[in-house]
Amino acid sequence: MSPSKLSEFANRVTSIMAVIMREFGKKSMRGSLLHKVTIPQLVVLENLNFHGETKMKDLAGFAAVTTAAMTGLIDRLVRDGYAQRIYDSGDRRIIKVKITSKGQKLLKNINEEKRRILIKIFDKFSQKDRDDYLRILLQIKDILTSSKDEIKDNK
Repeated sequence: MSPSKLSEFANRVTSIMAVIMREFGKKSMRGSLLHKVTIPQLVVLENLNFHGETKMKDLAGFAAVTTAAMTGLIDRLVRDGYAQRIYDSGDRRIIKVKITSKGQKLLKNINEEKRRILIKIFDKFSQKDRDDYLRILLQIKDILTSSKDEIKDNK
């Protein structure tokens, strides 16, 4: 693909992905909005659900925010009962966070809603198209997670 065509492709994908993410977010967040949970809070809850107890500084690093910003986000999750802080008995400076059963239930409900939306969308596609889409998504994931050095700006 020529550089101009590749650039045009990138522009189109960027604008399409923005619409897809916005619309998917609107549809899948309906239930979570009732709980007043933001997308960043959901991302942190997903991380806690996957990794278990996590240090505040590690959560901040994962989210690429300051520990102060993460503290505010965690304050709201703790206040609403979706997460809890755990203090190290040997060193009170070390604070870990873990998801609560209420937080796990919320994630389960939201993920089930996402699954229902995806089924409705992909029911309109052939099995071959679904297989191709999944194959390409897996390739993108592999490229993004394999090495940071592989994706460079070619200016």
